[in-house]
Amino acid sequence: MKPFEKCPICGGELIEKEVEKLLKGGVHTAAIVVSAEVCLQCGERLYAAETVRRFEQIRKKLERKEVAEFQPLGQSFQVL
Repeated sequence: MKPFEKCPICGGELIEKEVEKLLKGGVHTAAIVVSAEVCLQCGERLYAAETVRRFEQIRKKLERKEVAEFQPLGQSFQVL
């Protein structure tokens, strides 16, 4: 059973989708594809507790620069 039958923000219908989440830790950013319940009306994303724990683990690794197990995707630039 899903934790929510309807979106807790707007009451819209939720569907399960694969989504990309960007995680930041220090100066590093990681992209990860995960499953989430997504509201068809407002776009709110609801993640499982285990997924949120995984986000936190990844953020901590990024902050500590423990990125050896991550695959590089390219370079990022800031335009001033």
